[in-house]
Amino acid sequence: MTAAMSPSIAPLQGRFGAGIVRQLVSCGDTIVYVDRERAHDVLAWLKDTPGQEFNYLTDVTAVEYRDPERPLEVMWQLRSLGRRADLRVKAELEKREPLEIRSVTDLWRGADWLEREVYDMFGIVFTGHPDLRRILMWETYAEGYPLRKDFPLRGHFSRAEQTRQALAANPEAHYSMKELSIADAYQELPADMRERLARGERGFVR
Repeated sequence: MTAAMSPSIAPLQGRFGAGIVRQLVSCGDTIVYVDRERAHDVLAWLKDTPGQEFNYLTDVTAVEYRDPERPLEVMWQLRSLGRRADLRVKAELEKREPLEIRSVTDLWRGADWLEREVYDMFGIVFTGHPDLRRILMWETYAEGYPLRKDFPLRGHFSRAEQTRQALAANPEAHYSMKELSIADAYQELPADMRERLARGERGFVR
């Protein structure tokens, strides 16, 4: 039995026309591809329109395929809590163009760290994000974007260079105590690290 297309597709096409590029059903999930320039408008409409009300952003991520000519895809997984309905929205980013798309943090506050992770791992810039910086790799990480297909399995740098950079990193200069997730264990840290963190916190400017 073939899974039915989401009932959101017809009104989406009626509202946005050519901004809806194509749609398909995969493993029971409806996936709709939208024009990158209309993505924010489409997502806002899906969130705020009565009868749609996709009020929960489950995830933001990206996909790169092995085919070098195939675009990267940004993906938003949406959930309507009241209707118990799901919808996956995608936009394609051509690799020969700037990897940029508008942030949805103004629609869902939960997009903040999700977009930072996509930026960190894929190098996709979310314009309008309030604080777009790395979240998994450290701020001065210089090897590129680990989930891109051209990223070597062992990284771009030698093990010796990776070790040197890791030892030279000064995370407290870039992240607050809260972000480093060690505030609760502060008293268990070595005395010299507590002193360094205390100095860094007083000079913290983010």
